[in-house]
Amino acid sequence: MKSKKWTKSLLAVLLATVMLGCTLISAAADPIPAAEIDAIINTTTNPADVTSPFISVANQVRNSVVGVNNYGTTSSYGFGYGYPRSSRETLAGTGSGVVITNYGHVLTNFHVIEDSTRVTVTIANDESEHEAKVVGYDSDLDIAILHVPGLNLPAVPLGDSDQLQVGEWAIVIGNPLGEEFARTLTVGVVSALDREVTDTIYDRYGRRTSITNTMIQVDAAINSGNSGGGMFNVLGQLQGIPSRKYSASGYLTTTTIDNIGMCIPINVAKPLIEKVLQEYNDDESARKAANNNENIENPLQGKPRLGVTVSSIISSQARGLLPAGALVRTVDEGSPAAQGGVKPGDIIVEVNGVITASSDAVIAQVQGHNEGDTLKLKVYRDQGVADQINSATIDLTKVGDGEYIELTVILRVVDDRSL
Repeated sequence: MKSKKWTKSLLAVLLATVMLGCTLISAAADPIPAAEIDAIINTTTNPADVTSPFISVANQVRNSVVGVNNYGTTSSYGFGYGYPRSSRETLAGTGSGVVITNYGHVLTNFHVIEDSTRVTVTIANDESEHEAKVVGYDSDLDIAILHVPGLNLPAVPLGDSDQLQVGEWAIVIGNPLGEEFARTLTVGVVSALDREVTDTIYDRYGRRTSITNTMIQVDAAINSGNSGGGMFNVLGQLQGIPSRKYSASGYLTTTTIDNIGMCIPINVAKPLIEKVLQEYNDDESARKAANNNENIENPLQGKPRLGVTVSSIISSQARGLLPAGALVRTVDEGSPAAQGGVKPGDIIVEVNGVITASSDAVIAQVQGHNEGDTLKLKVYRDQGVADQINSATIDLTKVGDGEYIELTVILRVVDDRSL
């Protein structure tokens, strides 16, 4: 009996407690005055009261960042009689660029436009693409300069990257993942200076080489598509070119890597920028007139030749130790080639900016010109190759570390059967 009475007493206490709680909740449920709700909800923010160096930089330089599109040509073979081949243009990749002059020059990475057949730039919120011409590049430094006629965007001021300090703000602006995230701004600090980054690469002529560049390390977010964009200081000066990020790829799976990005110092790019600007001529009609006058003053008088004999260096045979191109076997005394500085053992890899991966390609380039025309040759010169010039094949174990040299040759008629 006592247990039943105790149970009934406990239930009564609990019921009273619940009722008391209900009474308290009910007492606190009075409506909030409309004026108070209005004060909570209907608020404003005055942008002028929000201060940040990042806002200032964004307003100053963000509109100078563009997207860069790399188009290439792919070939496909159909089935059936003759296996016909068709080619079509495809978008090979995208990156970013920064307008650096009021004449339409855009700075970007070389790897953004590498192997392109056509390059365009896009502007955020602009559905059109603007044709761009590559007017300068350095594949070793991974920088390139485009020219976009009529590009009506402000130019950013260049900084002095030699004065960078560890710990100062690093403001990165670019197009990570393409146009969908155009002009994205990320912020970090300069984590370290003078980081030596070594890569084993194949240059555009097929030669394998190791390149070591000194870069700026930052912890601002850099993602695919940011390459070629801008790394700015709080003054809005372009101090670096975002080039790469480190990730767990290629490392042990247990390794976690966060916020290690590398930027090319702007001072490294300044010599190329200066050269491009010195050679720039905004008067297209004047250039055409000059070309027409040159053709009139130098009519075709015969079959122009360099005065060399050549054979092909095939990239698969060279195994990356030598570039693909035309190996110069002999140079005729007093010939245009000799006067231009071409030597036996040189490998011609480029004629007037066109890559010549075989002797036939060089011959085609020369035959397309007239007497008196000027050819800009790029040759690879290695003493180990020159020492074997009379050999039927080149012993790659004797090949050293050569260099690329730019030469100028003026064509004229040569009365022999050499190229």
